[in-house]
Amino acid sequence: MEYRRLGKSAVTVSDLCLGTMMFGSRNTEEEAFAIMDRALEAGIDFFDTAEIYPVPPKEEWMNRSEEMVGNWLKRHDRDEIILATKVVGPGHGWFRPPVRKGHTALDRVHIRRAIEGSLKRLGTDYVDLYQTHWPDHDARYEDTLEALDELVRDGLVRVIGSSNENAWGMMKAEAAAARTGTARYDTVQNNFSILNRRFEDDMAEISKRESISLLPYSPLAGGVCSGKYCEGQLPEGARFTDYLKNEGDRQKRMAHRFVNEKSLATVSELMELAEKIGVGVVPLCLAWSRQHDFVASSIFGAVTLDQLEECLKAKDLILDSETLEEIDRITKKYPYPLG
Repeated sequence: MEYRRLGKSAVTVSDLCLGTMMFGSRNTEEEAFAIMDRALEAGIDFFDTAEIYPVPPKEEWMNRSEEMVGNWLKRHDRDEIILATKVVGPGHGWFRPPVRKGHTALDRVHIRRAIEGSLKRLGTDYVDLYQTHWPDHDARYEDTLEALDELVRDGLVRVIGSSNENAWGMMKAEAAAARTGTARYDTVQNNFSILNRRFEDDMAEISKRESISLLPYSPLAGGVCSGKYCEGQLPEGARFTDYLKNEGDRQKRMAHRFVNEKSLATVSELMELAEKIGVGVVPLCLAWSRQHDFVASSIFGAVTLDQLEECLKAKDLILDSETLEEIDRITKKYPYPLG
């Protein structure tokens, strides 16, 4: 395990981060506590959550993940944990979130209400990293950054970051912060995995040159990289099985994006490579994510201790150049399987 800096900030984190977005929808509080205890014991000090979690977003269990993390934090010294959470993005457009009746916005009122709610649920007086969950490209970035800057100045937040951002938005935010003198985004949390390498196309250079650390989410492509969906399998209790069988159109579209012919063909070859070098495919994919110089910490999820233990095998795994070249060959054979 390595510990890396978030952007240009004073905060360093373990290079593996435990994501909690399924705590409360796919496991119990007791199970979540056991997973968090084991992660901390293994050297992971970085935990990521959000006001809208768990997924899929539903009004009946909204905020539950933060509440579970907060209850767990009562049993630990707050100073040993680096805690990240997120404010919901705008409620218009692609998705109307079950938060504040769907009228969410990245302005001073909603950002202040969101952090106050998160701090109460988490049982702490500050968070280490506060992120916008998705951007509003048609709104003034200055308004959002000024509201977030107030939280930093008030001691409620140490570092700020964005999520689900594009190259234009990264540079727009950087320019706005430089122009107004507010706190800047030191991190960006985007989807990045062997199955989704789009960040490398243009955003990786921004990340390196501007010192905006990537925090990849879904480094295992929502569990697809484990191989559990290969050969037409839809394992009972798996997230995308549930999405395909029981959820609405938005979740079904997401499942088909991740579980498709190209993604499964890629994973099949990755499994062969992993077997060849004597490791599991899950640690192979997590180790690949860790080895990028623009990545500060890779955010993975686990809903059972067995899943966590498999992920922890990546914490000291270093892939050699030959293995990295073979991964490149496989992903060139099946480019952009997630679209």
